[in-house]
Amino acid sequence: MTTDYNIIVGGEAGQGVQSVGAVLARLLVKRGFNVFADQDYESRVRGGHNFFRIRVKDGEVLALSPQLDILIALNKETIDLHEKEMKPNGVILYDAEQTKAAAQGDKFLDVPFNKLAMDAAQNKLMANTAAVGAAAGLFECDFDLLPRIMEDEFGHHGEKTVKDNVAAAKAGYDHVKKQKQTCLMPEIPTSGENRLLLNGNEALSLGALAAGCKFVAGYPMTPSSSILEYIADKGREYGAVMVHTEDEIAAMNMAVGAGYTGARAMVATSGGGFALMVEGLALAGMTETPVVVVLGQRPGPATGLPTRTEQAELFFAMHAGHGEFPRAILAPATVEEAFYAAVKAFNLAEKYQTPVFILTDHHIATSYATVNKFDLTKVKIERGELVTDSDLNNPADYKRHLVTASGISPRALPGQGKALVVTDSDEHDEAGHMIEDAATRRAQVEKRMRKLDGLKLGITPPVFNEARGAKATLIGWGSTYGAIREAAETLAKEGKSVNTLHLSQVWPFPTDDVIAALKKSKKNIVVEGNATAQLAALIRRETGIAADATILKYDGRPFSPKEIIERVNQEVGKW
Repeated sequence: MTTDYNIIVGGEAGQGVQSVGAVLARLLVKRGFNVFADQDYESRVRGGHNFFRIRVKDGEVLALSPQLDILIALNKETIDLHEKEMKPNGVILYDAEQTKAAAQGDKFLDVPFNKLAMDAAQNKLMANTAAVGAAAGLFECDFDLLPRIMEDEFGHHGEKTVKDNVAAAKAGYDHVKKQKQTCLMPEIPTSGENRLLLNGNEALSLGALAAGCKFVAGYPMTPSSSILEYIADKGREYGAVMVHTEDEIAAMNMAVGAGYTGARAMVATSGGGFALMVEGLALAGMTETPVVVVLGQRPGPATGLPTRTEQAELFFAMHAGHGEFPRAILAPATVEEAFYAAVKAFNLAEKYQTPVFILTDHHIATSYATVNKFDLTKVKIERGELVTDSDLNNPADYKRHLVTASGISPRALPGQGKALVVTDSDEHDEAGHMIEDAATRRAQVEKRMRKLDGLKLGITPPVFNEARGAKATLIGWGSTYGAIREAAETLAKEGKSVNTLHLSQVWPFPTDDVIAALKKSKKNIVVEGNATAQLAALIRRETGIAADATILKYDGRPFSPKEIIERVNQEVGKW
């Protein structure tokens, strides 16, 4: 029997919704299941409706489902908002005294979270932990898995906090077991001991550290704030420095300075913060300084919806900066890809001495997924044209911006040899000195832009899944991958074949691969999270092929496979 369970933990900000969800997700991973989970929260410290969604399968899972098997309600509003999403045999765990909600049918299971927490730990704040234990009892999980997870989650608060949380969880667990109600979860499919549960930002941060990142600067801005927090914590083990700057202008300029001296440097921000970084980005373009930019998209303009998701900054990343200079834009499709994208970004930035973007969004940045341990043998450090004194016949003749056929000039690091490294934010000659003449200007522009030829050779090709008898091709980029893929699989089970084409690198554009795929399609449908169909416009610009239809979403929420299927059926018509 295939396992496919959908769980929501809901409450208001301050009730520990995220903690409950994270512990429960880790418990299910330890039991051996695959998990995909995301957080939906409002931009406030207290109040509002927050929820943590978890999907559990014994096979790969990359997207969410709107139908619920379990609802863990920490307040009445959660029941009011999500009861309609319950499957006929679903279960609602709630505290009747706490929520003041009246049970309506067998699906309601009253668990006195507050009372259990007070009796077990003399702390009603641990009511949410009692809820975790109750859910574990409902799933018939081995309780012995929970104490280790509690230690990981709460250990930094001290031994007593861990002990009290374990006691509260055990109280909730025992209460549900006495009710003799379970969710009929199957036996453990495999051991989860060698699996990781990470969100996109955590995976990206680990990739950056594995790639040798030594300097990160930023001003906190969702959805990228947790990258700064993660590097600040874990970076100590790897000699990486994270600087919380006074603003984003300073962050970019510090990162460019660090890159100039030879440190692998990165900034992490969102659209509003990146707007302030743009002048510094152009400085990196002119001085040919490697820097990695993590741009976590969220709905704008202005502050927009700071805790929601969108894919509306593709063109912003492509064209940001005054003047023209080369860049690469990676858009990881999964949590696992986020790790390897970080490694590739640093290699490209140094090899081609230019800014490189990792374009994420709130959905992939904050969603959790089960991944295998990363293969560190795939992590290769490529620093490009670094030169030392032994490479130079006469260090005094060193030219930082030497015109070359590839556009890549030999790069010496200031203070680390006899070569004098000179560069300038003004246009300059090969030696780095300011110029005004037309011929030198033209030569330097053309030199820099020739790097695009090399960048095109290292493009991550799009993933094209061709289905026999396909009536259409679904095309996406970045975080829409999971929903598109599941939509295609579901349609196939219904006898409706579609191809899928997904881009994890959007610039330089993989023109030849995209043209080859689109020529095999009867109808091209682009799926993306914005209002202006930016990828569709880019495809038409680069290939001359216009999309036959677009499926766009810009309400701040991620795509679900169900809504893609509904729109595809409308667009295709008769199958």
